[in-house]
Amino acid sequence: MFALCGAMSKIKKDILIKFENEIKKLYESGKIRAPIHLSGNNEDQLIKIFKKVKKQDWVISSWRSHYHALLHGIPYQWLKKRIILGRSMGINSKKYKFYSSSIVGGGLSIGTGIGLALKRKKIRSKVWIFIGDMTFETGQFEECYKFVKNLNLPVKFVIEDNGLSTNTPTKSTWKKLRKIPKDVIYYKYKRKFPHHGTGNWILF
Repeated sequence: MFALCGAMSKIKKDILIKFENEIKKLYESGKIRAPIHLSGNNEDQLIKIFKKVKKQDWVISSWRSHYHALLHGIPYQWLKKRIILGRSMGINSKKYKFYSSSIVGGGLSIGTGIGLALKRKKIRSKVWIFIGDMTFETGQFEECYKFVKNLNLPVKFVIEDNGLSTNTPTKSTWKKLRKIPKDVIYYKYKRKFPHHGTGNWILF
């Protein structure tokens, strides 16, 4: 049963889409009375990336964390209950080695710190830090990236580029965009849902 998938299970694309559609309906019916950030149109890219993520690895996500959580083995119903309780932007579990933050760049320092702890304790695990294209342009990323490189920490950065800084095109916000390092995983996609909530985003 997909509802009880473990960390080594292979979540398929249709399950990811089904989950977000269920959350969408719950939100629109008023059963979720807190912000939600839904994923969509990036299922194939994430499934490919998570084939490299191991059960003992840590995953550091952002406010848009549902797909990351499911793909890292957090049970379907466990995650759904947390979201209904209003914790969509704070899916955190030591058991499943998963952390998310609603703050822009909030997971960068935490993920870097976990990577440092893993190296010091000689634990053979890796940290996967997922960020958006807006967060990539911040000084927070620059500092954490250099720290990871200089100390050779077991940390991998993943940039999920939807071309938007909340609802403003990232290029318009930052003007000149930073060059993406070769050792950083990068993919681009078109956002299916608004920054938060459901429905269609309208530009006037």
